[in-house]
Amino acid sequence: MEPARIYAQPTDFLAQEKDRLDAVVILTPTPGHRDLINACLQARLPVISEKAMVDNYQSALVVLACQQHQQGKLFVTYNYSGYPMVRELQKRVQRGDFGAIQQVMVEMPQEGFARQNREGQVAQPQSWRQHDGELPTVSLDLGVHVHQLVDFITGDSAADVYAVHSTFASIPDVVDTVHIISRYRSGMICNYWYGKAALGYRNGLRIRIMGSKGSAEWLQMDPEFLHLSDIKGNRMIIDRTAADNIVAGQARYCRFKAGHPAGFIEAFANYYADIAAALREEECEYAIDAQVATAGLKFLEAASLSARTQQKIAC
Repeated sequence: MEPARIYAQPTDFLAQEKDRLDAVVILTPTPGHRDLINACLQARLPVISEKAMVDNYQSALVVLACQQHQQGKLFVTYNYSGYPMVRELQKRVQRGDFGAIQQVMVEMPQEGFARQNREGQVAQPQSWRQHDGELPTVSLDLGVHVHQLVDFITGDSAADVYAVHSTFASIPDVVDTVHIISRYRSGMICNYWYGKAALGYRNGLRIRIMGSKGSAEWLQMDPEFLHLSDIKGNRMIIDRTAADNIVAGQARYCRFKAGHPAGFIEAFANYYADIAAALREEECEYAIDAQVATAGLKFLEAASLSARTQQKIAC
């Protein structure tokens, strides 16, 4: 890197470099995203933003308005939707394999705020994660992912929400655990559990779908398989490389032979490939835009209000 092309301020960077750039990836702490995203959009640059895009719903509306005014491109990195078997599950739901979806259980437990090292100390997160704003940082980190997965897989949207926020671990005045129950427009009921005080869980992302004809389960720690059950009691395990898969058997998801698992980095790669296709204005159903991020923040703000008031909140 040329020293003259290292910039202390984003405004200087954009002024000097915008004509050389195809897109800008924003990976700074979430509370500072709004102005950076808007500056890039105003410079007519496509933006790829780390989730949760911004730190509250009102800021999301500001970004969405800027994007629409500039007719810009803005994508948000919901990388878990890049797993082949998550996409396979979505297609099987859309095909009606499980009938009408009645219940969804989604969880993302982690232990980062509770697990101690050899000296009996808990690692301290970055400073911006040591206090909560309008939304708990745990919702910006984890809640946006689980909400997006429910949205992505079921295509449904929440009608109301009841939530409980808890602090179980060692960082005072910071919410580290969230429980949510939400009724969706179709009548589906969704239970959410996510947090960073669940000892024994590194990243326990799991989603269970229960319908009138069958059910499915996918775990991020064992991502190559879907576990299915039908209405007659039959249980099946579907491998990523199965010949009759709808999408998971495509060549883009089978870089290695069966038995060599695809993982977290490849899920990122799949998703970034989709964003690249969208930037080239190719047809792409998987690149997730600012409207999805905005809907997630609206849902999580309703959950936060529910937790404060101990009431059910309409979405």
